[in-house]
Amino acid sequence: MRTKLNITEGIFPMPVLMIATYNEDGSVNVMNAAWGTMQERNMVALNLTESHKTVKNIKARGAFTVSIADAAHVVEADYFGVESGNKVSDKLSPSGLTASKAETVDAPVINEFPLCLECEFVEYQTNEYGCGVIGKVVNVTADESVMVNGRVDMTLVNAIAFDPYTHGYYRVAERVGEAFKDGLKLK
Repeated sequence: MRTKLNITEGIFPMPVLMIATYNEDGSVNVMNAAWGTMQERNMVALNLTESHKTVKNIKARGAFTVSIADAAHVVEADYFGVESGNKVSDKLSPSGLTASKAETVDAPVINEFPLCLECEFVEYQTNEYGCGVIGKVVNVTADESVMVNGRVDMTLVNAIAFDPYTHGYYRVAERVGEAFKDGLKLK
């Protein structure tokens, strides 16, 4: 038996992405966005409305970063979602987090988040089914604390996911299988 639910953003897990840009005055703006994904290997799609300060900054600077939020910074990540960059010009300071300039784009990297994609702005889609911001990933960096033998160890990243049904955050940390290998047992 199945229970009928209200239509909502019902895919779980939804990533908790920290989108960082520079404001006009050079201060750092960060927003929490759960509606984002990789569109292709080097293309990111973020479902953000043009009313967001972040979108205005992306269009003005032509760049942004996408960091994976982690369990150690869930309070800060949530703050970046509940506070508007249209109302608070410097959202980074109250969080206690720090930023550095990205290596390849005109956008900040939030130092405390372990994994970061540096993106060039490609376009903003406004049609009925458009997803908003499209960006090309031109550089990816990871903090050394999450690297093992030259590769990112996602169990060390401690990424968090958003649950749209109960509005909770969950840690995504346990590896349960081997992609492109486990299914071969059924062939």
